[in-house]
Amino acid sequence: MKNNFKYSDNNKRYHTLDYFYKHKFNSKVFKVSLNAGFSCPNKDGTVGVKGCIYCSNSGSGDFAGNVKDDLVTQFNKIKEIMNRKWPNSKYIGYFQANTNTYAPLDELKEKYEIILKQDNVIGLNIATRPDAITEECMDYLEELSKRTYLTVELGLQTIHEKTSKLINRCHTLECFKNTVENLRKRNINVVVHIINGLPYETKEMMLETVKYINNLDIQGVKIHMLHILKNTELAKMYEKEHFHVLTREEYVDIVIDELELLREEIVINRITGDPKKEDLIEPNWLIKKFGVLNEIDKEMVRRDSYQGKKIKKD
Repeated sequence: MKNNFKYSDNNKRYHTLDYFYKHKFNSKVFKVSLNAGFSCPNKDGTVGVKGCIYCSNSGSGDFAGNVKDDLVTQFNKIKEIMNRKWPNSKYIGYFQANTNTYAPLDELKEKYEIILKQDNVIGLNIATRPDAITEECMDYLEELSKRTYLTVELGLQTIHEKTSKLINRCHTLECFKNTVENLRKRNINVVVHIINGLPYETKEMMLETVKYINNLDIQGVKIHMLHILKNTELAKMYEKEHFHVLTREEYVDIVIDELELLREEIVINRITGDPKKEDLIEPNWLIKKFGVLNEIDKEMVRRDSYQGKKIKKD
């Protein structure tokens, strides 16, 4: 069956990040994951002390550079590995671990700017929380976005207040919405993180989260599958309550329904997770990332599904 999806030049029926980068920059582009040693307001007592219940010791930066190395060393180590497979690539510095706007402005500037000075760096992705960007930081990000390709990644995870309290997010949906609007007023690209399979959420609840973000002015989304890692609050909860963890088949089904509800121009930055095998408790099927991606592709073909299919066209 021929694939007529607008934003694809292969078998994908959704708008992949690889496609987006290739067509925007006319080059292979990699994100180089960095750990800048930032903290989190949900860990240091500002809004909370234990962090989100699923967050690992690395602040959800399990594949970022070694925090003991300076940022340039981290960048070069990861870049060298990538260059073996794809030489002559371009790079985006990805500030991944913890909350990467949560520091004095001078410190943020120093860390961001040193990565922008590296060869073939064409942009930055900055992962943060919606309650951790000051007005002063917003002004700087606006200026930064005029001289490099800047994306701010905001964790939302769910729109449902009951779940948000359960996972200890410690910010409101209104705070998230206001931050998206403030970033977009300044023409800064926004990517939203959501998690499927959060404890006690139904499929309909997960779809409601996607419907909500689809109505916002966002440029991308990261879809994660909840994974239970050792030494987390989530692991303790799972040991006590044994809440349902999505099967691979359930996850594939939900993701496809979500893609059909998302505008076709929204870039799917991620569609599954890839936790470290040695840290993972459940679900074990997540270890085979490419198997999950292939199942999504095959099922989309079988259903004749594509991103945006359920959005009414004017």
